[in-house]
Amino acid sequence: MSTTIIDKNQNGRNTAVGTKTFGIRICPNTECRSVLFIAKDGSGAVKLTFPPEIIDFDATNLPPNILSSLEEAIKCHASGCYRASALMVRRTLEELCDDKKATGENLKARVASLSAVAVIPSELLNAADELRILGNDAAHIEAKDYDQIGKVESELAIELAKELLKAVYQYTALLARLTALKKSKGP
Repeated sequence: MSTTIIDKNQNGRNTAVGTKTFGIRICPNTECRSVLFIAKDGSGAVKLTFPPEIIDFDATNLPPNILSSLEEAIKCHASGCYRASALMVRRTLEELCDDKKATGENLKARVASLSAVAVIPSELLNAADELRILGNDAAHIEAKDYDQIGKVESELAIELAKELLKAVYQYTALLARLTALKKSKGP
């Protein structure tokens, strides 16, 4: 269904200023088949979907508390709550440090000590520290390392958190699955 967007012009008369299209659709995924509400602007660009689109991720081998925090970060992002999303990514990082028994007096020290308890590339450890800083900016008014925390920052934080969790919890299981496919050597 399309509708005309009306606004008053300088003379006080109603004038058409554009159109919007609204519709209800069925998800094309045969396993889902959920009902979706979609709103598009005059150019056909999707402006709103409900339920909102969420960032996909692999939950394999993630501990429940870490999974819960990451899912909440993703749901916050999908709802446009980007600072809340950054906070939940930071909490995911705290949960990771707790699960791996990384020690230190603050999160910065615990992130730095992750390399002693898990095999993590240095680039991902640097990324983890950036996630900590982004989370600080989301939580504290006086923290100003990032200019803003919007959609892009939130999306990148989630992507980096996914890669960090993949390195810690999923690479070993993936390798184990592959080696299990080897032919067994007989006597």
